[in-house]
Amino acid sequence: MTTPVCTSAPNAAASARQTLPYPSFSSYVQARQPVLLRTARSLTANPSDAEDLLQTALAKTYAAWERIEDHRALDGYVRRALLNTRTSQWRKRKVDEFVCDELPEPEGMPATDPAEEQALHDAMWRAIMKLPARQRAMVVLRYYEDLSEAQTAEVLGVSVGTVKSAVSRALGKLREDPELEPVRWAS
Repeated sequence: MTTPVCTSAPNAAASARQTLPYPSFSSYVQARQPVLLRTARSLTANPSDAEDLLQTALAKTYAAWERIEDHRALDGYVRRALLNTRTSQWRKRKVDEFVCDELPEPEGMPATDPAEEQALHDAMWRAIMKLPARQRAMVVLRYYEDLSEAQTAEVLGVSVGTVKSAVSRALGKLREDPELEPVRWAS
């Protein structure tokens, strides 16, 4: 026996409801809640939020229960309600901003002297300029231009392994540079 999906005859609709697997909303929720809760948990990181999400989606489903013509597709309807509800929550997420007269300064961050920063910058460049040209190019591309090892290798026309070993040797030389000694003690 096939169940009519859309019909205008009131008797046919009443007989179709009697043969449906979930004659009432409460029987549907009791039968499908564990499966739907797993779906909700996959959409949120917090189990409590997943329960709230499922409850909201089920409330929306309950409000539309009489309008849903094909009760065989209820799981899809509820999953779509879960997804739409979660998307709405994500879009409505508020970022609390408070206006204040002064910007808060982070605790424990010592104020740096611009002259010391410039001296460190100059010392670092002098140390880099002491490196062989190939190592210097690789260090500059990796750390000043922020290229990956593969990108650096492609730019210089060498293998990734060559970049790794040359940069490792260059960093070793920079660690041993006597001009950068005060920086190592401050760290």
